[in-house]
Amino acid sequence: MSVCLSECLLTVFLSLSLVASASISCSVSSLPLSLTVKFVNCGQGGLVQFECSNPSDFRIEADGVVYALRPFTVSTLRAVPLVIVARDETNQQQWQTQVRLTPPIVERHLLDISNFFNKSKTEKLGVQNYSLKRMKRDWVIPPINVPENSRGEFPQDLVRIRSDNDKNRSLRYSVTGPGADQPPTGIFIIHPISGELSVMKPLDREHISNFHLRAHAVDLNGNQVESPIDIVINVIDMNDNRPEFIHQIWNGTIPEGSKPGTFVMTVTSVDKDDPKTANGMLRYKIVSQNPESPTSNMFTINNKTGGIITVAAGLDREKVPQYTLIIQATDMEGNPMYGLSNTATAVIKVTDINDNPPEFTAETFFGEVPENRVNVIVANLTVTDKDQPNTPAWNTVYKITGGDPTGRFSVPTDPTTNEGLVTVVKPIDYEISRTYVLTVVAVNEVSLARGIHSPRQSTATVSIRVIDVNESPNFEPNPKLIKLEEGMQPESALTTFTAQDPDRFMQQTIRYTRLSDPANWLRIDPNTGHITTIAVLDRESPYVKDNMYSATFLASDSGIPPASGTGTLQIFLLDINDNAPHVYPQETEMCEKPEPNGFNITALDGDLSPNAGPFAFELANRPSDIQRNWTITRLSGDFAQLSLKIGFLESGIYEIPIIITDSGNLPMSNTSYLRVKVCQCDHNGDCTDQQHIVAAGLGTGAIIAILLCIIILLILVLLFVVWMKRRDKERQAKQLLIDPEDDVRDNILKYDEEGGGEEDQDYDLSQLQQPDTIEPDAIKPVGIRRMDERPLHPEPQYPIRSAAPHPGDIGDFINEGLKAADNDPTAPPYDSLLVFDYEGSGSTAGSLSSLNSSSSGGDQDYDYLNDWGPRFRKLADMYGGSDD
Repeated sequence: MSVCLSECLLTVFLSLSLVASASISCSVSSLPLSLTVKFVNCGQGGLVQFECSNPSDFRIEADGVVYALRPFTVSTLRAVPLVIVARDETNQQQWQTQVRLTPPIVERHLLDISNFFNKSKTEKLGVQNYSLKRMKRDWVIPPINVPENSRGEFPQDLVRIRSDNDKNRSLRYSVTGPGADQPPTGIFIIHPISGELSVMKPLDREHISNFHLRAHAVDLNGNQVESPIDIVINVIDMNDNRPEFIHQIWNGTIPEGSKPGTFVMTVTSVDKDDPKTANGMLRYKIVSQNPESPTSNMFTINNKTGGIITVAAGLDREKVPQYTLIIQATDMEGNPMYGLSNTATAVIKVTDINDNPPEFTAETFFGEVPENRVNVIVANLTVTDKDQPNTPAWNTVYKITGGDPTGRFSVPTDPTTNEGLVTVVKPIDYEISRTYVLTVVAVNEVSLARGIHSPRQSTATVSIRVIDVNESPNFEPNPKLIKLEEGMQPESALTTFTAQDPDRFMQQTIRYTRLSDPANWLRIDPNTGHITTIAVLDRESPYVKDNMYSATFLASDSGIPPASGTGTLQIFLLDINDNAPHVYPQETEMCEKPEPNGFNITALDGDLSPNAGPFAFELANRPSDIQRNWTITRLSGDFAQLSLKIGFLESGIYEIPIIITDSGNLPMSNTSYLRVKVCQCDHNGDCTDQQHIVAAGLGTGAIIAILLCIIILLILVLLFVVWMKRRDKERQAKQLLIDPEDDVRDNILKYDEEGGGEEDQDYDLSQLQQPDTIEPDAIKPVGIRRMDERPLHPEPQYPIRSAAPHPGDIGDFINEGLKAADNDPTAPPYDSLLVFDYEGSGSTAGSLSSLNSSSSGGDQDYDYLNDWGPRFRKLADMYGGSDD
């Protein structure tokens, strides 16, 4: 409600719940007293500052709004005095008034004290000359408070609205706004005649905390009789919501060994109820701790903020790595009887610090390594560390503090096992030191916690034994450099290149061999290493680079297994005058009528200065036309000009001999031929004749290569023709030896065909009969004979068997045939029984058995065998030759 301050002591009746106009009566039920009182300044003064006489119960803001700091009951409301003082900041004048607090009534007048700041010229504090006027009456409704979740009967009356105009005529009342005719609709209704405002259902403050409605009064014609009035309905909070934790499980960490009072984490819970009331004021506490070690109260919680801190010492991750706390949040400021509660879990992990140093599992570790080996693990050093694995407080770093002054060992850490790997990083020589004793210290990647010191177990000794192996001989120096003049003759002694065996404790011999000698100039003695030449040393050889020739030799000892080393001998060859100069270029061309008539030439010498230039140039005396047609003039030490004396020279190729002499201590001369091509030229001086084009297109080398290819191709064709002719002759000779009718190469022959039992052994013994028993018509006519057929002789009389002889007669038959064959004069020598089977007749060639042996006499002529080819010449020599 609005109250104007006055300099006079004016008592204004206030209500903490509503402001009522003198023109409208209101009835309010169940209204709380803990609301604000609003003061409105109605003067025209400057800036006014307000003060309250009871600041412990009330607070007044700069805009004149008064807040009750605690709830008041009806019985104590009248006993609370309240004085409001207004002070003008400009002229330091002040006014005061007393406010009387009373319970709400149905109807109240609103008085306006006009001329608030109109004072007389003689005004003083609290003096006269103020007039009171009654303003026009209007309707005003104070805020209405409705508890949420009401269980009463509905509709439930809230307030009755009435206008003074309803005494003269009938009015109709209505309300508009959210909750009435706007969503959510149907919550509030008003009786159109009586003006009774009612709520239709329970309200939920957490859904909508207040409603703003407007009340309207119209006559029966719909004409507005009063200005609309605002109705504010506040939903009063009830404790209907439990606290809810933001997370059901809270995770925090605390380093082990932390002191009491160390902050861990903060847990937070929210309550949907009004946080300005006890319904939303939460309090926290720890319900339980697991495990209860070393004490059951290792942590405490701030009951208002939810911050968890330590209250006891003794956090040790190696003993208790994690704590689980049950946290309870209760509203109603933690009242266990009326408040609602909820719980959450706080998991506190104890993080590791480096409070446990690494300790070796043994005082001494042993290992061995062959000499000259690097990147070899000699020994594995093992440690124990109680800190959390795979953390900087657990990872171990190994340091060698003694026994390795030359830095031949290192101890890296195995990232998986945390072991120290004693490794050889530089070659070890058995002949220098046979054992090494190292002192190794183990530390962590991070320093130990304050107050923790490394024990004796963090230091260990490593004993390493060096194993002797057969080492390679070493050449000293390597490479070895010597300087010689080129041209040294074979079998000349150069130097001795020997190697030393580093194995002083092994009695071994060394042998030397040549490994690389590109020009094959050198030889080394296998026992002494003495090097001699086997060819002339030539500095101009393609194997010599920058006057340097290199050869590699191998030295091998007699160890098991043998070892070898290489050495390089470098020979710096000094130049001598052993190369004659020659003209360059070797070919040139010029026109028949040259313009100009000369060209420049130079000389090339494989030797170095002073065995090369300057050079002397002169023309040879022969042929005579050389000096008649040409002249040479020296231009400098290395250049000369060859000029044509005559004005015209016929086209062709001319060989001009030029004698060039170098400047060596013993000068060397050489007659070098310059090939000059003289051709017809165009106006630009370029050759135009075809002869020049052909000569320029194909050189001598190309023409020789083409001719060689043609000759090789002709030889291949000739060899192929000869081979084909020889093959045809051999084929014809084979055809003479084989009768086409008796050739059985195309017949099918069966082998491995075994008969059955004795029933299958029904042999046709007639097949063993003599060929004479065959029908006469199967024999060729008498007198018909091939050129290569043997001479005709009387056939021997072989025994004739019956068609079905007894099996026992087969042996007699064979013996008789054997005797007949032995007495046969036509059988060849060393023959026995010749008739094995009869393979048919009709062959134009006679039987080979018809040849007489040497014992039958030399009356037969076998010279015709020479006509049968080289295959029969041996037979002709055996049978037809002379006694020699």
